[in-house]
Amino acid sequence: MKIYHAAMTRSIRVIWTCEELQLPYERVDIDFSPQFRATPEWRRLNPVGKVPVLQDGDLTMFESGAMVQYVLDRYGAGRLQPQRGTPAHAIYLQWSWFAEATFARPLGEVFNHRRAFPGPSEKADVVAEMVGRARACCIALDEAVNGKQFLLGDAFSAADIMTGYSLFLAEKVAPFDDLAHLNVYWQRLTARPAYRTAIG
Repeated sequence: MKIYHAAMTRSIRVIWTCEELQLPYERVDIDFSPQFRATPEWRRLNPVGKVPVLQDGDLTMFESGAMVQYVLDRYGAGRLQPQRGTPAHAIYLQWSWFAEATFARPLGEVFNHRRAFPGPSEKADVVAEMVGRARACCIALDEAVNGKQFLLGDAFSAADIMTGYSLFLAEKVAPFDDLAHLNVYWQRLTARPAYRTAIG
């Protein structure tokens, strides 16, 4: 597998998954500049110019959550996710999709806004609303991990990988230092060697 990567992007999720599963992969660091991501060469790999891209043989795909699920289904041999069709798998899917669709979305908007409108902006109220949405997600996660090691209980799963990346972003724009359960959970995630490799 070949994973096209840029620092701080969602490719971290895919690399982290491969590291947890101890799968071989090639990491290809790319230029994250808007100019490179607008080139026809990159748009052939990701039509909207974002990162990451995964190539596995003849397969080329974008969307980090889909990549994580593909890697699990093809190479995971049942690891990092509950058995399909079970209530536990339903909750696994819930948190995996929450991590991107609900939690990462406002965080991404904060980063995009600051990149597009550097310095003081009349749109500060938009950023404040996005931070508020992210904060609500942090509170929900704080309650979800109260008394548990991970989102699904004692078993680490790819839902924690999906969520861990969103917490990585949240730490920078919507700090959650005051949420005790979430902080312990976050420390548990960041202590994992696979996370450290992916982030590094």
